[in-house]
Amino acid sequence: VKGPFDDFRRVKLQVTGADLEIDHLVISYDRGGSEELEVREFIRQGGETRAIDLRGGGRRSVRRIDVWHKTKGILKGKATLVILGMK
Repeated sequence: VKGPFDDFRRVKLQVTGADLEIDHLVISYDRGGSEELEVREFIRQGGETRAIDLRGGGRRSVRRIDVWHKTKGILKGKATLVILGMK
């Protein structure tokens, strides 16, 4: 995640191209530390997750987000995952 707009309170995941099963996320912060968020959600093509709160209260400056997932319905194409940072 590149600044200057890299401080968020929540994230939301959107999927296009194919269905996707999200297991969990690992979010690494600029000031050190990381957190693992269990999502365990099946998202249909064109769908999105709920807003997922980041721990620690206020805005957090995010360095990197790693996602563990499985594409479902691969014959329909590749899934594209968009991660939206929310303030």
